[in-house]
Order: sequence, then C-alpha cells, then structure tokens
Amino acid sequence: MSQTAEQLVTPEIIADAMSYREYRTLIDDLLDQGKTTGSNHSEAMLNYTKMNVQRMRRLDKQLELTSSLKKQIQSVDEDWVWLVLTEAWCGDAAQNIPGIAKMAEQNDHIELKFILRDEHLDIMDEYLTNGGRSIPKLICFDADTLEEIGTWGPRPGEFQQKAMEWKDDPEISKKEWAKKLHKWYADDKGKTLQADFETLIAQWS
Repeated sequence: MSQTAEQLVTPEIIADAMSYREYRTLIDDLLDQGKTTGSNHSEAMLNYTKMNVQRMRRLDKQLELTSSLKKQIQSVDEDWVWLVLTEAWCGDAAQNIPGIAKMAEQNDHIELKFILRDEHLDIMDEYLTNGGRSIPKLICFDADTLEEIGTWGPRPGEFQQKAMEWKDDPEISKKEWAKKLHKWYADDKGKTLQADFETLIAQWS
C-alpha cells in the first residue's frame, strides 16, 4: 500500500463506515425512495439492486461456513478491521459480502465495515484491479495502527481471470456475461470464497 492510502484510511473513515446491518438498511431505505447507491438511479440500476437484495437475503440464510474456516477465524487473536469498498448495484458485491459478514461474525477481534466506492474514489484508486475500480474490495487493517495487513477482491480465486476472459470475448454479450457470472456463483456456493480466506487468514495472522 502506498503512503497515500495509509493517510487516506483514517480512524474517522473507519468510525463513519457502516456495519453490515447498516449497509443493508441503507440499501432498503434507498430502494423505498426509488434510488440505489451512487448517482445513477436508472431503472436498470434499481433492478440490479433489487436482485442483489434477494441474493444477499438468500445467502444470509443458506450459506454455511466450513468447520475448518470457522476454526481458523476463531483462532485470530489480533484486532483487525475489514474495510470493504462496495455499491448496492454491484452483483459481485452481493454474491460475496454475506459470506464475508458470516466470517467476521465468528470472531469479535474482526470488525467489518463498509464504505461506498463512489463516495471514496481516492481510497478506491489505491486498490485498482488491472487499472479498474472493481468491487467489492476488502482491505484488512491492524485495528490499532491502521497499517494494511492484506487485501481481497473483487472476485474469489481464479474466477476473476475467468470472468475477465468472458468479458473480453466478443461473442459473449453483456447480458450473457452477467448470466454466466451469477451461474458460477450459484454453482460454487461460496466454496472458492471460503478457500481464499482460509489461505489469506493464515498469511495475515
């Protein structure tokens, strides 16, 4: 992480960031007003957001963490902040955030916080993926010093590469790409995300 990023993620940013419950409530409240996060409140963006709420609700209920991952998370004895850059309309965020929230719930040493990408582009621009502002992006900080420990995102494991190959394929339309993306998540059932975090938590601890 650059010196700039260390200066940008301040205790004030962390204090003002949302919990998972607050993030979910914000999305519901915005939808009630016919809005989503960010500045684009088009019908398409609202539809993405509505689908994402359904995805998150389903994952909140159905996703189960493996016993080995639970054990590993519960063994963390340092205080961490997991800061996630996200937006309500982002399908990848909806597919991964509920699993991340379940992980953070396993250990009081891990504080999970959310900020909106488009309100914090200065921070986002320190964590680009192949030059793009891809979300969700999780940054793990030491809670006391706010020194960066590691990052994850925007997609699990090797799926990021596969998704980019599909996106660059001229024969796959944007609509078809989104369909393939969400089918992969449905088939994977959070396994690759959990495998990522088993590896990362071992490295971060």
